[in-house]
Amino acid sequence: MIPLPEGNAIVYCQGAYGTSNGKTAHGLVRRTRRYRVLSVVDAHSAGQDAGELLNGSPSSIPIYADVAAAVEAADHDEETRRPTHLVVGLAPDGGRLPPEARQEIAVALELGLNVDSGLHDFLSEDPGLVQVANRVGVAIRDIRKPPDRSRLHFFSGKIEEVDSLKIAVLGTDSAVGKRTTAWLLVDALQGTGRSAELIGTGQTAWMQGAQYCIVLDSLVNDFVAGEIEHAIWCAWNEVRPDVIVIEGQGSLMNPAYPGGHEILAAGRPDVVVLQHAPAREEYDGFRGYPLHPLPLQIHAIELLSGSPVVAIAISHEGLNEAQAEAAVAAIESETGLPCCDPLRSGVDSILASLSYKSKTRHDADR
Repeated sequence: MIPLPEGNAIVYCQGAYGTSNGKTAHGLVRRTRRYRVLSVVDAHSAGQDAGELLNGSPSSIPIYADVAAAVEAADHDEETRRPTHLVVGLAPDGGRLPPEARQEIAVALELGLNVDSGLHDFLSEDPGLVQVANRVGVAIRDIRKPPDRSRLHFFSGKIEEVDSLKIAVLGTDSAVGKRTTAWLLVDALQGTGRSAELIGTGQTAWMQGAQYCIVLDSLVNDFVAGEIEHAIWCAWNEVRPDVIVIEGQGSLMNPAYPGGHEILAAGRPDVVVLQHAPAREEYDGFRGYPLHPLPLQIHAIELLSGSPVVAIAISHEGLNEAQAEAAVAAIESETGLPCCDPLRSGVDSILASLSYKSKTRHDADR
């Protein structure tokens, strides 16, 4: 296992910081064990603080217009903060590399930075970039590159051995905050004295340093269920946590990212927390595809899994604080479930619902 943190990172998010296509960068600014984040690259937001722009709280992570400027600024800092990595923080539809990004990645390699990318376009297979990396003596790492099939697992049923409380954080859409809420739940559970582990299911969770992680959308379909099961089982087998929190992917009804089915079927969560963006009317990036109503999405999850949705967490995108509070109240009235805005008010209401469900689950086992 590689010791963490691995090094000092500049996060590349040209043209996308503060948008849904910058969600990997957002995750790294909010938290990561894998890197010390020095700065973000995005000409549209240059000169601002990445944390203040994202969360309203300064993070001492400046935003620069390009890679060269970010490296130059870091080189004037103390030796311990010299950049070692450029991390591609873009998460565009389809995971494709924007053409203009290749030139800046080449600049990063020339300046001696290792490059980590979570895109579907594999930089380690780009002859020009590989030539530069080899000449300079740095590495290119494609996080979404699938493992060799000989290393993949088929579903076996060993998930039934896992007696930790399993919580799946699913969503009504993609890029809606599932991973962030999952981490906040892990933090909050640990803060109450419970042991908890996150099961990461995407490249950003891996970049954030999740110990148990798969990149679900890079796997051959036959092995998706088995890899979900194996990651959860490994966390239980090695650590025996009180709670395992499973990061969701996409949503059941998203036309392009219908993630969640395998998580429900193979992960067999005991309870589900559902992440929702009340201001959205259509699926992210797909005009003309209206978001299915929240009660219908809850019903679909419970019908497929046989497990209850115990709480709703919202993303307050497009809402001011008063509007978000009104949305929380409306959702509680409509669904009868506790609801919260995790980034603004924490996850205590979710914990209360989990505490009750956890107790009744273990009582039923006796």
